[in-house]
Amino acid sequence: MMIDSPNTPLWLRASAVYVTALLATVFVFITFCAAEGLFMSGPTLFTSVWHPETQDFGILPMIAATAALSLSSLALGWLISFGCICYIHGFGEKYSASLLSSLLRLMTAIPTVVYGFASVFLLVPLIRDGMGGSGFSWFTATLVLSLLITPTMVLTMESAVAQTARESRLAAESLGLSRAEHLVYVVLPACREWLWGAALLGFGRAAGDTMIPTMLAGNAVQYPASPFEAIRTLTAHIGLVLSSDVGGTAYYSLFVAGGILLALSTVANILFRAIRRGSERG
Repeated sequence: MMIDSPNTPLWLRASAVYVTALLATVFVFITFCAAEGLFMSGPTLFTSVWHPETQDFGILPMIAATAALSLSSLALGWLISFGCICYIHGFGEKYSASLLSSLLRLMTAIPTVVYGFASVFLLVPLIRDGMGGSGFSWFTATLVLSLLITPTMVLTMESAVAQTARESRLAAESLGLSRAEHLVYVVLPACREWLWGAALLGFGRAAGDTMIPTMLAGNAVQYPASPFEAIRTLTAHIGLVLSSDVGGTAYYSLFVAGGILLALSTVANILFRAIRRGSERG
């Protein structure tokens, strides 16, 4: 049923208008606040030095840390997600594949703070003893964040893989292909756009997460030179400054950080929709 159809219920029309207006308001608010923050923060904003005591508010290390953590989490998480899809739809036993699929769906309901809290007491000591340092680092946050974004990417991949597998199953069986061969030679090539689309969604999810970077990355404002050093992302920066400062240049830097994150999320969603439309046309 189309939203603009004369037969569309009034409550459904009202819901569509409400959601559209709400999202538009948030988008405009963040955009204007980011422009104001950029204007008010002064020339030190896009520098490498963050020393509020001396009025230096450079966020470049945080931008670099956000990019590094998001990309590293995406690389690891996408490989895990791809492996899960291959196991569920081609290489695993039906019972264990069904169990894995149910587990991944359950993971989407687990609060992010649970991942972070458990990692502080279980993962951080292991990395501290094995790799040195405090254990709160880019590497630690990458491991947990990749696990966090895996269900999102798996479910995105699975929606396309399962449908393609159903549509081509009879043809594959008539050719004598096994489940694994059917997956490798037929299903995955036909779903490659969705595989890349899942990567874009995973990147947006990783870049926008606040809890894991705040709890596990160490929150040191420095460039990500080593996986075992602490970093601070834009999302962690927003959470930390909001909890301790209102007003001033440091506060204005939050709006710029929010604008950058909004731009990243918007670009990722636009690319995903473009890939999806290209897949549907194909």
